[in-house]
Amino acid sequence: MGRTFLLIIFIFSLNTIATAKDNDFSADDLFYIDQMNSHNKSFSLYFKGREKSILARGETSNYINDYPKDLYIYDYKTKISSPLISYEWFPSHAKFYLEEYDFPVFPDDFAYYLLKDNKTLVMISAVKSLNANFKFDIIEKKLELYPTTGKFDFIISSFAKKCGHFEFKDNYKCSFYKPLISSNLIN
Repeated sequence: MGRTFLLIIFIFSLNTIATAKDNDFSADDLFYIDQMNSHNKSFSLYFKGREKSILARGETSNYINDYPKDLYIYDYKTKISSPLISYEWFPSHAKFYLEEYDFPVFPDDFAYYLLKDNKTLVMISAVKSLNANFKFDIIEKKLELYPTTGKFDFIISSFAKKCGHFEFKDNYKCSFYKPLISSNLIN
């Protein structure tokens, strides 16, 4: 009787330990949600919602995208914030590369990986029917189609891993990148 009672207490204590560890995990461990600092801490990238809804054509019917988000950059040195990737120009530039995709593309439809050079964003599509990725140069504000055979291994579409010898004297090492995503992708 005493052993059975101790066994029941032990099983319940294991269950509470396991559930406590599950509660410690959050989406911030996998992604930067709505805001990310640069590697050198000189600027920040963040999503900002638009003031008006946008009527857009969908795959089966038209829909209203309530307050889509644009990607902004905040420079810590000058204390100036400006739109980096906005709905004003992004859909038309993306459409140039996406001839087979007939629907609007929003800046918050992508996961953004900021590379260690602090000037290159790799944009991975979060829309399943859109099979294209982009590379964006922050300095030149230039958008390019990113090849699907790039030098990155994308793991579970959250972390990116880049491994290699970065300089001649360096050892082989890997860098892991967490993406910046809009909270709209989570909802």
